[in-house]
Amino acid sequence: MNRRDFLLSGAAAIGVVAGTASLLRMGGSQDARAAETFEVTKTDAEWRAILSPAAFDVLRKEGTEYPGTSPLLNEHRKGVFACAGCDLPVYSSETKFDSGTGWPSFWQEIANAVGKTQDRSLGMTRTEVHCHRCGGHLGHVFDDGPPPTGLRHCINGVALSFKPATA
Repeated sequence: MNRRDFLLSGAAAIGVVAGTASLLRMGGSQDARAAETFEVTKTDAEWRAILSPAAFDVLRKEGTEYPGTSPLLNEHRKGVFACAGCDLPVYSSETKFDSGTGWPSFWQEIANAVGKTQDRSLGMTRTEVHCHRCGGHLGHVFDDGPPPTGLRHCINGVALSFKPATA
């Protein structure tokens, strides 16, 4: 096998893996959320008009921001983190911690602020977290967090806005 054949076979394998990942994505948590009803609903065009392209991709299309890119990673003031789509407070700064993953992390959500669905995308089962009011995708929750809950809500910073506490 020469170098050209090796590179072409590698590219074909990558294409198969990418195609498989895209097929595994179908039937993910977005399908499960489709059965829910939300207080805030908008068309894709209406969401695009009020969200940045990155926020639209995450909140409405279940995208993921690159790790380490959110300015909210270094947000340490007291306050609340709200859904960037509908402004519902979803996490308190009191529950934020540095998980070392590159995404803002919290050990607990604000009561009745988020919904959870099973996400079977990417060939694994995870717990997806979405805004209770608008259904916007926030991130995922894992069971490797700190006490007292042992949970790590790994949340896309672009899906949140921060509101500092008033003195």
